Amino acid sequence: MSAIFNFQSLLTVILLLICTCAYIRSLAPSLLDKNKTGLLGIFWKCARIGERKSPYVAVCCIVMAFSILFIQ
Repeated sequence: MSAIFNFQSLLTVILLLICTCAYIRSLAPSLLDKNKTGLLGIFWKCARIGERKSPYVAVCCIVMAFSILFIQ
């Protein structure tokens, strides 16, 4: 089943995208800073969410990991 049709899988993909973009921006900031518009701007926006809302993203990752490991 595609992640688009399963809500929990969609949330997992979004969380992984946010965490990955924030990690890539911490390693190479110039890679995502030049792409603030267009399709690649989504990655820049995900990196900003990961940086600014990192406590909330971390809590969501922990809750998602708990639900994947113990509830499914």
